[in-house]
Amino acid sequence: MIPVALLSTPAIVLIVVLVVLVAALAFLTFWGNKQQKKAETAQQQIEAAAQPMTMLVIDKKKMKLTESGLPKIVIDSTPKLYRRSKVPIVKAKIGPRIMTLIADEKVYDLIPVRQEVKAMVSGMYILSVKSLRGPALTAPPKVGFFQRMKNKISGK
Repeated sequence: MIPVALLSTPAIVLIVVLVVLVAALAFLTFWGNKQQKKAETAQQQIEAAAQPMTMLVIDKKKMKLTESGLPKIVIDSTPKLYRRSKVPIVKAKIGPRIMTLIADEKVYDLIPVRQEVKAMVSGMYILSVKSLRGPALTAPPKVGFFQRMKNKISGK
């Protein structure tokens, strides 16, 4: 061990910074593993409660949670940080009722508008979608920023 008196001030600062960084990394690893386990258990509960439904999709949009038309209880139970974030909202007719549902990000692009689909729904959350009639559902290809600008310039 080197006596502290022999170390220079920059070396002491460097050691302190390294110790703080290692402690922060250890904390983030522990906290991240804990959050990942929570997410996995929540996903398992959602999948266990899922049930198939046939629905006619009326409209789909990405909108703020507060403007989505979801029940007040859902909005109040959401953390304030996430209320202003945009979520994929789907309005669909399920049986005689028109309902507002939240779609999974992976499924949102697959949902066709004004078509009947068979979906796995857990509460108000759409987990997966299959085509009821016609061809299988495929997501439209993503158009990049530069391609959009080219299309705008060329008038397409």
